Amino acid sequence: MDTRTLPPAPSHPLRWLPEFLEFGRKRIRNQARVMAAAMLVGVVAGLGAMVFHYACQAVAHVSLDRVVGYRPSHPTNEKEVFPETETSFRPWLLLIVPAVGGLLSGVIVYTFAPEAEGHGTDAAIAAYHYQQGQIRPRVPLVKILTSALTLGTGGSGGREGPIAQIGAGFGSFLGNVLRLRPAERRILMAAGMGAGVAAIFRAPLAGALFAAEVLYSSPEFEAEVIIPAGLASAIAYSTFGLAHHLFGLPFDWLPLFQLPEDPLGTLTFTNPLRLPPYLLLALFMVLLAMLYTRSFYGLTHLFHRLRMPRKLKPMLGAFLTGVVGLGLYLLFHGLPGGQAIAPRVLAVMSFGYGSLQDSLTEDPAAGNSLLLAGLLLAISLGKIATTGLTIGSGGSGGVFGPSMVIGGCGGGALGIVLHHLLPESMVPPLAAFVIVGMAGFFAAAAKTPFSTLVIVTEMTGGYGLLLPALWVCAISFLLSDEQSIYSSQLPSRSLSPAHQGDYVRTVLAGLSIRQFLKEGREVPLLRAGDSLATVLERLDATPYPVLPVVDASDRLLGVVSLEEVHLAAQLPSVRPLLVAADLMRTDVVPLRPEYTLDRAIELFTENDLLALPVVEGDGEKRVVGVVRRADVSSAYVRQLHGSPRAEETP
Repeated sequence: MDTRTLPPAPSHPLRWLPEFLEFGRKRIRNQARVMAAAMLVGVVAGLGAMVFHYACQAVAHVSLDRVVGYRPSHPTNEKEVFPETETSFRPWLLLIVPAVGGLLSGVIVYTFAPEAEGHGTDAAIAAYHYQQGQIRPRVPLVKILTSALTLGTGGSGGREGPIAQIGAGFGSFLGNVLRLRPAERRILMAAGMGAGVAAIFRAPLAGALFAAEVLYSSPEFEAEVIIPAGLASAIAYSTFGLAHHLFGLPFDWLPLFQLPEDPLGTLTFTNPLRLPPYLLLALFMVLLAMLYTRSFYGLTHLFHRLRMPRKLKPMLGAFLTGVVGLGLYLLFHGLPGGQAIAPRVLAVMSFGYGSLQDSLTEDPAAGNSLLLAGLLLAISLGKIATTGLTIGSGGSGGVFGPSMVIGGCGGGALGIVLHHLLPESMVPPLAAFVIVGMAGFFAAAAKTPFSTLVIVTEMTGGYGLLLPALWVCAISFLLSDEQSIYSSQLPSRSLSPAHQGDYVRTVLAGLSIRQFLKEGREVPLLRAGDSLATVLERLDATPYPVLPVVDASDRLLGVVSLEEVHLAAQLPSVRPLLVAADLMRTDVVPLRPEYTLDRAIELFTENDLLALPVVEGDGEKRVVGVVRRADVSSAYVRQLHGSPRAEETP
């Protein structure tokens, strides 16, 4: 056996504990700040989820319940905060109340934080890639208020977008307070995004995976995000759940949706003959996802081109949302036997999660099952339209929640039809179509197959459907087109501006400063006592914008930059008195011949200079050359194109 492939020989057993402690100390020391900050972000995300939950229910109670007389249904395990009000249903107010909410939301957003418009998760993804993880502190606060107004008055959207932006915003804020590096601030921001999802949907594992997967439209994960996001998600989930035990608040540890009783284990995959119906479900989810993403961004562009004040566009979008909801209600109310189920079609407005809970317990063999299939399909297609109108016009809300409704109701409609067309032994139960449909739809629409697979199972507690959910998510993702509901996603890490430095570093790591040092080349030096005129003359005669100042033994004392000399030359009264020692910077960290070019780039940035001296010797710092930043950039370009020969420095 090749000994090079063998692991290192184990140390003496008496050394195991000290080695373990030393290894742990090094790991914790390098990551302690980020991990501790991630847990603090989790606490804030959990608290933010509670505040937002209360805010949404308060607005909905006042506007929809008391004014309109419509009380949206909720998942079984989501407790009601406010008691139901006995008010007669006035459908025509569905045109007025959402428009008022849209108007208030638009005025607040475009006055205080225009970047808070639309769905918050996409804004957080953009901040990760393009803004070094920077989010203005006011954005999460504006997002809470405007999203509660939009969704609580009937606008269509989800809760994860606002909560994700709350967590991401605090992560960015904390990174700035702790003066973390941009890479660490990005990690905290992404961890906050995952923590918000974990809290509001009670899905901690999915929150961690979602934060790492949603950044890219390909099957790539942001590996450095997973562990901090896992800690933040666990703390956020615990904070959200502890509120029930400590303060009697309506939050607990149960999954969001309650599955029907399953004494025969029908919600567990035991029959391979059911894979073809699941394949049909995947194909249907791909078609729905294409319709969703294209109509969403089509409406978004249409509203952007619309010539009217931006503050009024969310009002128009919310009004049209009310038109869709009212129109579907009147349609089903006029159908034979439709009066009893007509209110359910209003799930196209607000959150709509109650429609999923109702679908999980439906009987596909009931007498009105085809009417029920039409209702579920109407909710699915109507939700596509209302979400595009609400959020595409600038209203605040998320797109994950509507995706669950679209996929679950669409899957339920297909399941009812297949129950009428295929033998019972081949067709999974209706609840399985709803659950797996949620997962498959979002996998196709958001390009996040693995985190979606986990989040749906955690939201329902239905772990027996992992295999068909994996089957449907994989097929839906593979067959989906390039359009994602998150437009800020990038195809891969290599195309992210946040990681361009990593790829530059990889190219430069094989090159060193030594290649720029040529024997016999004269090094331009200044002495501490050289006059300003001498300094100007020496700078004029050399291509370097920075010159080293040395003592009699050529040991580095400091550097003089062209910029400083130019400023000093503007003061005629002191020019005759100035010498190089008066103009030099002494805080410069010089280069060394053995430094790689990626380390040189770091020093150019830290020193904020266009050229740096190169020194030798541990304590003497004898100057042996000067290297310009442009020389390093040229070397990078040549190495990238396969020509490692160093260009002669003039």
